[in-house]
Amino acid sequence: MTQNPTKAFVFDVYGTLFDVYSVADKCNQYFPEKGEQISKTWREKQLEYTNLRQIMGNYKNFYSITKDALHFAVRKYGEEINEKAENELLKEYLYLTPYSEVKEVLNQLKNKKLAVFSNGSHDMLDPLIEKSELSGEFDQIISADEVKHFKPTIESYHYVSQILEVKPEEVLFISSNGWDISGAKNYGFQTAWINRQNLPTEELNLEPNIIYQDLSDILEWK
Repeated sequence: MTQNPTKAFVFDVYGTLFDVYSVADKCNQYFPEKGEQISKTWREKQLEYTNLRQIMGNYKNFYSITKDALHFAVRKYGEEINEKAENELLKEYLYLTPYSEVKEVLNQLKNKKLAVFSNGSHDMLDPLIEKSELSGEFDQIISADEVKHFKPTIESYHYVSQILEVKPEEVLFISSNGWDISGAKNYGFQTAWINRQNLPTEELNLEPNIIYQDLSDILEWK
């Protein structure tokens, strides 16, 4: 494996550090037997709406998009959502479950500059990390909301380089989302794709530098 010196490890959050589908149980409480379907559609529309709003130049922060996506997901399966259910389900995004290997991996990278970079807005990111076992592990919590450009735009990744004061090639960007890996590679980051679902690579001619099944093996970059 050929790699440049890595000065900063930058992690995506949703699906990479935290399991976004851990909201399914709460969805099932309000929508019995439809919780898993609703949680999957919720995530799909959340990503779709960030892309659509970026393309249309019609920005909303990630919290607002997450709420809109929830409403769509519920309606898709013939249900209605009341204010209590909406508040409780959105609150679940502040209590997502970290993947089992995350804490130990971060502990072994303490000598490196560690950051997260997410499309999530700080009103979602900060409480999530603070309430989890990952509190205090990161030097920077960076949100695309700060620059009003969602990933995978070049502007969003460039903002990370500026904040961390590193060259693109000195960053190992780590994400479970293939589209995010493609965007980061397009900008110039080194990339590690955490392919938790054994998916094929994206057909964008932007291959990740390395592919792992979980985060444990990124320690070979330290």
